[in-house]
Amino acid sequence: MLKRLLPRTVHFYGYFENHAKLTAECAQEFQALTRDEGRLVLAVKRIKELEHLADENVRQCLEQLHKTFITPFDRNDIHDLITALDDVCDLIDGTARKIHLYEAHGLPKNLRDTADVLVRATELVAQVVGGLRNMGDGSAILKNCVQIKRCETDADAIHADAVARLFKEEKDAIAVIKWRDIFEGVESATDACEDVANIIEGIVLESV
Repeated sequence: MLKRLLPRTVHFYGYFENHAKLTAECAQEFQALTRDEGRLVLAVKRIKELEHLADENVRQCLEQLHKTFITPFDRNDIHDLITALDDVCDLIDGTARKIHLYEAHGLPKNLRDTADVLVRATELVAQVVGGLRNMGDGSAILKNCVQIKRCETDADAIHADAVARLFKEEKDAIAVIKWRDIFEGVESATDACEDVANIIEGIVLESV
C-alpha cells in the first residue's frame, strides 16, 4: 500500500538517449543514400524502420510522463525535447521517401554536402542529450549546442546555394520543384536539430 502512495520516478534520460541514437542512425542512412543511389530503396526502408522505433520511443516516454509524479526537470521541457527529437527523424524519413517517390536521379554534390552537415548535427545532438543525465559539465553541453547552431547556419548556406543553382541551371520546371522540396527537407531537419539545442540550452541554464 505504501509503495502505491509513494511518488514514482522514471529515468527519462534513457528515452532521450535512445531517440538521439535513432536520429543519428537515420541521418547516417540518409548520408549513405546520397553517396550511392543503389542503396536508395534499402536506405529508405531502414530509415522508415528507425522512424517507427522512434515513434514508439516517444509514445512510451509520453505515457510515462503522464503517469509520473517526479520528473528530472520541467514536464513541458520533457515533452518539448522528445517531440523535437522526433521531428528530426520525421523530416529525414519524409525527405528520403521524396527522393524515392520523385524518382530523383543523379543526386547532386550539394545534397551530399548538406547530408554531411545533418550527420554532424545529429551526432552533436546525441552528445548534448547524453550530457543531460549527469549535468556535471553544463558548459560542455552549451558549447555543443553552439556547434549545432553552426551546423544549421552551414545547412542554410548550402540550401541557398543549391536553390540558386537550380533556378540558374535546371531548365525543367518540375525538376526544380522536386529538388527544391528535397533540399528544403534536409535543411528543415537541421533546423529541427537547432530546436533541440535551444530546448537543451534552456534546461541547462535553468539548472544552474
